[in-house]
Amino acid sequence: MPPRRLDPEKVREALDAQLLELGEPAYEGPGDALLAACVSAVLRAYERGLRPERQAARAAVRHLLDGLAAAAPGRTVEVRVPPYAAVQCVPGPRHTRGTPPNVVELDPRTWLELATGRLSWADATASGRISASGTRADLSPYLPVTAVGGALS
Repeated sequence: MPPRRLDPEKVREALDAQLLELGEPAYEGPGDALLAACVSAVLRAYERGLRPERQAARAAVRHLLDGLAAAAPGRTVEVRVPPYAAVQCVPGPRHTRGTPPNVVELDPRTWLELATGRLSWADATASGRISASGTRADLSPYLPVTAVGGALS
């Protein structure tokens, strides 16, 4: 499944709003680094105890979920990061109806920290930050995520 297309103007607006909230200057970097900058800005907001700008967090979460889906293509596991996005990934038997047998659900901050390598799967599960069910719901072989398609041009 190809990554969802994010509108570059909306991502830039969301990133600039997040940077403003952080007291930082607007983004002036290249378009192919826009999503990575968005991920970093959202993580900085969390680290400073701020609530990230909704659209910036949404873009960051979706970008890294798309990277996971590209790195682990399949439909065996559904990864949910409410309220922003969900993807199906991991090779193996796929489900076609109802609730998938393998589900991972986590909050946006936990997902961003896992996907960027700031938090390990083992630490996140041990601390109860992940809800994972099913025999194939361990995403540790696919983490951290190497983001795919950073450019929005």
